[in-house]
Amino acid sequence: MARSEARPVVTLRSTAGTGQTYVTRKSRRNDPDRLVLRKFDPATGRHVLFREER
Repeated sequence: MARSEARPVVTLRSTAGTGQTYVTRKSRRNDPDRLVLRKFDPATGRHVLFREER
């Protein structure tokens, strides 16, 4: 199956400034803006906001 343009791969970077990243897919139809998720940052040892990079 081909990769869908409606669900691109995005990189999430930590807002704590540690450089930690996560890679995920998102739906452009449901989330047209930049994705923001609260995930664990092992460099800080706690959960922080991760924002979508372009």
